[in-house]
Amino acid sequence: MSTFTVIGAGAWGTALALVLAKNKHEVFLYTQEKIHADEMEKTRANFKYIPSILFPKNLKISRDLDQNINNSDTILIAVPSHAFKQVLIKIQQYLKPHHGVIWATKGLDPETGEFLNNTAQKILSHDHPLAILTGPSFAKEVAAGQPTAVVIASEDLNFAKKMQEVFQDQFFRAYLCEDFIGAQIGGAVKNIMAIAVGLADGLGFGSNTKAALITRALAEMTRLGLALGAKRETLSGLSGLGDLILTCSDNQSRNRKFGYLLGQGKNIQQGLEEVSQIVEGYENCKTVFNLSKKLGIDMPITTQMYQVLYQGLNPKDAVINLLSRSVSFE
Repeated sequence: MSTFTVIGAGAWGTALALVLAKNKHEVFLYTQEKIHADEMEKTRANFKYIPSILFPKNLKISRDLDQNINNSDTILIAVPSHAFKQVLIKIQQYLKPHHGVIWATKGLDPETGEFLNNTAQKILSHDHPLAILTGPSFAKEVAAGQPTAVVIASEDLNFAKKMQEVFQDQFFRAYLCEDFIGAQIGGAVKNIMAIAVGLADGLGFGSNTKAALITRALAEMTRLGLALGAKRETLSGLSGLGDLILTCSDNQSRNRKFGYLLGQGKNIQQGLEEVSQIVEGYENCKTVFNLSKKLGIDMPITTQMYQVLYQGLNPKDAVINLLSRSVSFE
């Protein structure tokens, strides 16, 4: 049995805490919001995000981060990418040499455009084994015990294998990956593409358009990944293509919903408010667009979404612009 502190009591952090608890590990689920913590402790559930699942006894709620970490073997971070750095800075003072850190956060550091493993290594030095859990996984389905496959990537294979063992169960399958950069590319790009697909759906375009966008989105993801040293097989696997298909094709995706609302005529602020949860693709788009320009990588879908989100381009014009591009080899 291992002991985990899970930082982030949103849907994803709660779902992973439930997986660990079901696998007989001791779990401390941390939130800095007192009202939310008190509510979860009283109801023994997270009615705000996953109302249908009651917490087992070995899943405890706490706001005492120092004590939680001190009593844990591993720290699991499940917060949005814009909060990732702040969480690392906050927990650094509490970490001991034996602590491993794994995160289920997808995206890039919005301030620097760096991958999150680089952010972690700069803040935590190289004193702790690091890993990422990523792949096609909606939180409510994971919490409900529906079959799911994810990837655990790390440069420390022993730590990755340990994380594989603690998460693996009958319905939650974890594959190992040593391509740290490749495993993070999908999470950084797929939300942007989900906005594009949702936008096309909102405009009334059909399945042909969706298939074209998803396929060309994979091409963009692959070009960026290869330029950064990722492996092609990683990009065509669960953390790349798998996550791309999931996020672009299902209404549970908040990014796809946001794009759909834009296609229906909502403005940016209205779309963000109606989704009422963090739309990671909104910030990711700016970061990935700037990275593509820095590297000289052609990413037309990302470029059009950037112009829609930050330069006032009409959504319908963005789709027309993509279709009007010069034809070439696939």
